[in-house]
Amino acid sequence: MRPEILFPLFQDVTKLPGIGPRLATLVEKVCGGRIRDILFTPPTGVVDRSRRVEIANSPTGEIVTLTAVVETHIPAQRQGQPYKVRMRDETGFLHLIFFHARKDYLAKLLPEGETRVVSGKLERFGSEIQIVHPDLVASEDEASEMALIEPVYPLTAGLSAKVMRRAVEGALTFLPVLPEWIPGDVRGEHGWPDFKAAMKALHAPEGAVSLAPDRPERERLAFDEIFARQLALQIVRARRRAQPGRALEADGTRVKTVLAKAPFKPTGAQLRAFEDIRGDLRSDARMTRLLHGDVGAGKTFVAALAAAHAAEAGVQTAIMAPTEILARQHAKTLSQILEPAGISVTALTGRDKGKARAAILERMVAGSVNVVCGTHALFQDGIEFADLGLVVIDEQHRFGVSDRMRLTSKGHRPDTLVMTATPIPRTLSLSVYGDLDVSRLDEKPAGRIPPETRLASMDRLDEVVEGVRRAIGRGDRVYWVCPLVEESEMSELSAAEDRWRHLRAALGDERVGLLHGRMKPAEKEDIATRFRAGEMDVLVATTVIEVGVDAPDATVMIIEHAERFGLAQLHQLRGRVGRGDKPSSCLLLYKGPLGDTARARLEMMRETDDGFKIAEEDWRLRGAGDPLGLRQSGLPQFRLADLEAHSELIELANDHARLIVHQDPELAGEQGDALRTLLYLFDHDQGVRFLRSG
Repeated sequence: MRPEILFPLFQDVTKLPGIGPRLATLVEKVCGGRIRDILFTPPTGVVDRSRRVEIANSPTGEIVTLTAVVETHIPAQRQGQPYKVRMRDETGFLHLIFFHARKDYLAKLLPEGETRVVSGKLERFGSEIQIVHPDLVASEDEASEMALIEPVYPLTAGLSAKVMRRAVEGALTFLPVLPEWIPGDVRGEHGWPDFKAAMKALHAPEGAVSLAPDRPERERLAFDEIFARQLALQIVRARRRAQPGRALEADGTRVKTVLAKAPFKPTGAQLRAFEDIRGDLRSDARMTRLLHGDVGAGKTFVAALAAAHAAEAGVQTAIMAPTEILARQHAKTLSQILEPAGISVTALTGRDKGKARAAILERMVAGSVNVVCGTHALFQDGIEFADLGLVVIDEQHRFGVSDRMRLTSKGHRPDTLVMTATPIPRTLSLSVYGDLDVSRLDEKPAGRIPPETRLASMDRLDEVVEGVRRAIGRGDRVYWVCPLVEESEMSELSAAEDRWRHLRAALGDERVGLLHGRMKPAEKEDIATRFRAGEMDVLVATTVIEVGVDAPDATVMIIEHAERFGLAQLHQLRGRVGRGDKPSSCLLLYKGPLGDTARARLEMMRETDDGFKIAEEDWRLRGAGDPLGLRQSGLPQFRLADLEAHSELIELANDHARLIVHQDPELAGEQGDALRTLLYLFDHDQGVRFLRSG
């Protein structure tokens, strides 16, 4: 049950003065439909009306406040023209511009001969100084009573800044004094105010400097939001670890066979990660572990070792991938690794129909198949296993929490391994995966030669095509990635279909393939298989190849409009080449002129092949964004915290959350009640649900 003290904050926004059903819909679109949601929407800037200027000395492009006399109204002469109001002071003239104006309203607001204070963004149109739709028009008496500094909030069509500010003012009156959940020594060390004082200060900035992320009130609120998430994650982690699992014992015979017959020598990082996993599997506590690493670091082989251990212990493994191509590729790769050790592998995806599907399902229920690779099809109703003991989820950020829970429900509390080929900055992994143990693959297999990365302007496209002609003449195979499927009138970006036609005309119809996400699964797999087999020299594709198209013999990657991609995605795409022992190259084609951030991204790609360095730099350049699919993680989005600016608070919050859950796992007593209030306030109800006492 939500604490009673929070009831006012979780009321509908229609409880606020002046917010009826129509405005409530607009407010909800901007920030959410509860009073709490309005309070959790920080200002994006401020309007500073303290700076008074004269007309002739007003700076162009800035918000100004000036006092002038209304000289005359100039109604529109024909439809589409604006209504103008001419004003003057001792230095010159100004026009206020109104579109779709109501003449009677403006005559009352700006009576001729009267003095008015106006504020808005000043522009120059030819020789004319003007303000289009001023955001303030007031008499001198009214202006003297108005706030000189006003916060600016996000808006939408039909929702004015004035209404949004009034909604925030109204929401603040519902804010109670909440029990303190931050330990006194932490508050004192940072000089943080209490929650209510911090929230009031957030919405009453004294200037632009008040919005800085290192201000005490902003830091306090950011810590609260991060602390709530870390506490929920640590409660979930503690409860999950306390749940009885199964100790999967095995003497390691099959694992030794897999290692002995592997076509390559595993890296030290792979062996260390597997030892982490083997320790978890042997424990009677349930495993929930994240395996993340660089592109090509070999996480599939680690998953194969885990599946070999599980098979020897007598249980089945399910491996869930986001696409059919990747699921079937996993099945093929794992078959090669595991079948020499007597471990059977099959694939199950949506394209398996009729008798073939029935036969696979029969083998799964009978236990005659050890490892099943599939997509969402694995957790559909009617899918059953004889004894599912290990669930492996690849590219896990592409699945929602409900997807993962439905798959794990197919077994009796199976161990879970989630994997991603996106290296994750430490602070970010804490904020998303604080409930998981983490293993990191930070080595690549011996003999891998990093691709040589070069930059080239789109103006040199003809030269690039000639270079591709020479490359395929040497027997090389080429990926050519475009950012769109088909040409759009709204965008100048290259389209895969257009480039495919262009390259077929230049290089020959039979040697150039096309792959994009709108194709049917069977068609996509056919194209990918033919490219892998060498039946095509060039594969023109969208980012659908980022995950799942593995052609070890491909040695050239060309990415058009590389400036439009994030660093992490560029690194993932580049990772499709350089997977064998041949030299490889990656050409980043860009459309100039480049901005500073885009140039820094492309230069970073040229300088390093280290995915962990790239992940940190990507985070620094782009901000946190949504690199790990937070929107699908099941966790509420951060609204008061800035993951980049407040990264140090994540470590602090995580340390305190772990300590609290260790010392007081049931959140008992007065302090426990305060912490429960925190969890409910920030929508982390699942943390409370995991508490046996609540």
